[in-house]
Amino acid sequence: MAAPVDAVGEMSNSQQLRMRRIFSYVILTLFAAISLFPFFILIVNMTRDTHAIQKGFSLLPGSYLIKNFNTVIKNHDWKMLNSLKNSLIISGLTALLSTYFSALTAYAIHVYDFRLKKFLFTFILMIMMVPNQVSALGFVKQMSSWGLTNSFIPLIIPSIAAPATFFFMKQYMDSALPLEIVEAARIDGSGEFRTFNELVTPILKPAIAVQAIFTFVSSWNNFFIPALILDDKNKRTLPIVIGIIRSADFAKFDMGAVYMAVGISIIPVAIVFLILSKFIIRGIALGAVKG
Repeated sequence: MAAPVDAVGEMSNSQQLRMRRIFSYVILTLFAAISLFPFFILIVNMTRDTHAIQKGFSLLPGSYLIKNFNTVIKNHDWKMLNSLKNSLIISGLTALLSTYFSALTAYAIHVYDFRLKKFLFTFILMIMMVPNQVSALGFVKQMSSWGLTNSFIPLIIPSIAAPATFFFMKQYMDSALPLEIVEAARIDGSGEFRTFNELVTPILKPAIAVQAIFTFVSSWNNFFIPALILDDKNKRTLPIVIGIIRSADFAKFDMGAVYMAVGISIIPVAIVFLILSKFIIRGIALGAVKG
């Protein structure tokens, strides 16, 4: 009599598992739809004119996609393509320098033992707590005295010192980089930079990809510091141009152009995310767990 009972129990467990799986899929699909809904609204409004957008929400696209695109691209005052190029240069170099030098700093703190090691680690974390707005006025004044206004240098070089990226890299190394690997490389005669570039960097690839995405997006969306540094029309970044489009007076305000500009600005970020997204889960999971 026990066998039929066990079979019924197994069927019941299988049905419960199937129901839980279906319920999970439904909830995840719902959350995905909610997350993607603002992007759907953006795409629809990119195809509509100001009058249609002011009427309210619509699920159906309009017929102004080409007109809105031409309005944004061909406006000589906005210089959208030039600002897109500027943002790509600044964000790309910022992501590269920030991830590499933060990983290098974290490597030094992780591998070497020296007297001020704990103090330096704590000091870097303290810097992470200071908002950029606190030092913005002094920073802009200093850049002006050095003649670096309307230059990309103040927006790229300071990214080398990135406390948040350093902290993530350090946590990742604690869980994924045994010191025995570095010691073995030293025994084999490998130099420190060669060990870092050829041995440690491949191990850190998930963490580097994750931080590259976050740094790229942060720099891409940065409006505050570039607006204080860049006055030249040819040096403006995308957030500055979008701010100019949005700040137009009522007679010249074009909501379709605003949505088109925002849509264009999202495309490079989406491409970077799609290329590096496979590393996000693995990088965050390993970086958050201290082995």
